[in-house]
Amino acid sequence: MSVSRYANVGQAVWTAPDGSQVPYLLRRLLPAPGTMATASLHQVQLGERIDTIANAALGDPTLSWLLGDANLAMRPTQLAQPGRVLVIPLPAGVPGAAYGQ
Repeated sequence: MSVSRYANVGQAVWTAPDGSQVPYLLRRLLPAPGTMATASLHQVQLGERIDTIANAALGDPTLSWLLGDANLAMRPTQLAQPGRVLVIPLPAGVPGAAYGQ
């Protein structure tokens, strides 16, 4: 599994009026709600950070972007709020019921 949420995003090149070319990444959309299978739920405690939650739940702090995807959050600060219940997703390709089913 990749540690970057942009690993599988395509690239394009914009040509400026002066002819110079500027490479850029194509837009990456969040998955549709309920499409990621749920491994467990986690209630955020005071002082927890999203990277430490990802490390404990997924075994790798750099996979915190998966928590963002599973919980439809664009910014880590949306996730690390004490009392919030986070969906911990299963890795892609592992079958399981989507959250809420």
